[in-house]
Amino acid sequence: MSDKNRILPVNKDGVFCYSIVLEQDFSALAERVEALDTKNRKICIVTDSQVGTLYAEEVRRELLKVCQNVTVYTMEAGEEHKTLDTVKGLYEHLILEHFDRKDLLAALGGGVVGDLTGFTAATYLRGIGFIQIPTTLLSQVDSSIGGKTGVDFDSYKNMVGAFHMPRLVYMNLSVLNTLSKRQFACGMAEILKHGLIKNAKYYDWLLEHQTAIQNRDYEVLLPMIEESCKVKRAVVEEDPTEQGQRALLNYGHTIGHAVEKLKDFQLMHGECVAVGAVAAAYISRQRGLISSEEFEKIRQGFEAFSLPTRTEELVASKVLETTKSDKKMEAGRIKFVLLKKIGEAFVDKSVTEEELLFGITSILGEK
Repeated sequence: MSDKNRILPVNKDGVFCYSIVLEQDFSALAERVEALDTKNRKICIVTDSQVGTLYAEEVRRELLKVCQNVTVYTMEAGEEHKTLDTVKGLYEHLILEHFDRKDLLAALGGGVVGDLTGFTAATYLRGIGFIQIPTTLLSQVDSSIGGKTGVDFDSYKNMVGAFHMPRLVYMNLSVLNTLSKRQFACGMAEILKHGLIKNAKYYDWLLEHQTAIQNRDYEVLLPMIEESCKVKRAVVEEDPTEQGQRALLNYGHTIGHAVEKLKDFQLMHGECVAVGAVAAAYISRQRGLISSEEFEKIRQGFEAFSLPTRTEELVASKVLETTKSDKKMEAGRIKFVLLKKIGEAFVDKSVTEEELLFGITSILGEK
C-alpha cells in the first residue's frame, strides 16, 4: 500500500465482509471490482442527475473492463426523490434489463443515491449485491459504510429500510474537489461528530488542521477520511444492526432530523446534524456532564467549518413533537445520545421532554 491510498477491511461477526478503498482517482476501480467475480455479470450504475454528468461515463468505462454489461440508471438529484416511487422506477429498469441475483448495483453519488441503491439491492429478488462509490465527503465518512439502507416516507427520513452490507466501498478522494463549500461543510459535520463521540485527540487534530482541510489538501484529507472511516468501522463491527453501541453514531441526529423535516429539507443533512449536535451538547452541559468551556469548544468547532449552530423560523414545541416520530424511539422513549466529555458519548433513555425543549430552544433564533 502506498502512502497515497488506504485499504480498510470491514468484518461482520468476526469474518471479513468487504473493503473500504481510498484512492486518488478511479484507475483502480476495475481491479477492485474484478475481485468480486464480475466477469460474466451485469452492473447497473445508479446515479443522480448532478453526479451522473460528472462521473457516470468514466465509471462505466472502468467497469466495462471487468464485466459483461454496464447500464446506467439516473434518478433526479435531491432528498425529495429518495422515495419508494424512485425505487419502483429502478426495479423496472432492472427487470427490463434482465438483472438476476448474481448481478450488481453500483451506487455512484452521495448519501441519497447510496441509501436508495442499497435498499433496492436489499429487496430486488430478495437481495442482490451492490457496491458503494460515494462522491460526497458526507457519504464517504458516513452513509456508505455499515450497510444501513433506506428511503424516506412522506418526508419521514429513512422510515423504510434494511440492513444490507455492500461488497465494496470505493472512494475516489479527488471528486471532493467538485463539491461546493456547503456540501463539503456538511461532510465535516459527521467528521466532527466522530471526534466528539469517540476520539477527543482527533477532534483537536481537526481544529488544528482546519485551514488545510478547508483547502482540500489531499495530504490532510486522506488521513482525516481514513480516521473517520475507522471510527465508523469500529462501531459498525461491534454492533452491525444498531442494537446498542451503533446508536452512538446518532449523536446530533434526533433533533437534527426533526429540524431537517420541519425546514422541508431547505437545510442540508450535515447542517441539521451540526445544529442537533450543539443542542445535544447543551443538554449535556445542563446536566453537568460537560463544562461550559467544552460546550463552547464544540459550538465553535462547528462554526469554524462553516456549519450552522442555530436555525430560525421554527417553533420549539413543534420540533419536540417531531422528535417523537423519530425511528430511534424505544418503548415510547427516545434513545438520546449525550456526551460525558469530548470523545466519549453514551445512549440515555431518561432525557425528559423538558430537557429536550431546553436543548431545542437553545438552537432556535438569533444568537
